[in-house]
Amino acid sequence: SAPRDLQVDAIVHLGDVGTPAVLEELVGDPPVHVVFGNCDDERDLATHARCMGLTVHHPLGRLEVAGRGVAFTHGHLREAFEATLGREPMLLTGHTHRVAADRLQGTRVVNPGALFRASRYTCAVVEGPDLRVSWIDVGRDEIA
Repeated sequence: SAPRDLQVDAIVHLGDVGTPAVLEELVGDPPVHVVFGNCDDERDLATHARCMGLTVHHPLGRLEVAGRGVAFTHGHLREAFEATLGREPMLLTGHTHRVAADRLQGTRVVNPGALFRASRYTCAVVEGPDLRVSWIDVGRDEIA
């Protein structure tokens, strides 16, 4: 999720959703894409997300940003993580809850951080044909 006043074309939630209430906070505009993490009951949350009009890609999704492929997965399932390395320019992954940007097998692997169970609450914005990444610090008071 991003701060509510940030203008984005899509929101990607990288898992560890936790409860249906978190999904309910994401309903609306822009479109929301979700994968689930190791702390999620995937079946119940997937059903709930779909009923609310969120797009479920679990365990691996792909979107285009300015015509370039951006894959995303939570990061705890090795096969899903490795499936895009060397095939997509960018892979978004959560799991560790730590802000990071690395290059593995030619793919830029980006972790936006987390809005829960982290010392610093952050999200990331990916934009432009160069897939520029900006991290945004989110105040704890901005989290519903």
